[in-house]
Amino acid sequence: MKTYRYSPQGTCSVRMEFTLDEDHVLQDFAVERGCNGNLKGIRALIVGMKAEDVIAKLDGIRCGMKTTSCPDQIAKGLVLALNGELAEVGR
Repeated sequence: MKTYRYSPQGTCSVRMEFTLDEDHVLQDFAVERGCNGNLKGIRALIVGMKAEDVIAKLDGIRCGMKTTSCPDQIAKGLVLALNGELAEVGR
């Protein structure tokens, strides 16, 4: 398993950390700051899903008048991790 840390842009959350197994299944997900209840709900829905499926569902979601959202930033972080553009935590 690999754990990644992502700093989202344009959202209330300031750090996202997720763990993917070798099949790209999300094993854990945590967020620092942001809308606590909503992010707990998102976590409950996406843990156990393949990263590619999470990306397909969350990419492009907007928050109000913003051009992004926490769900959109989750998708962006996962894309970076899958493309090898995010360093693993602890490396």
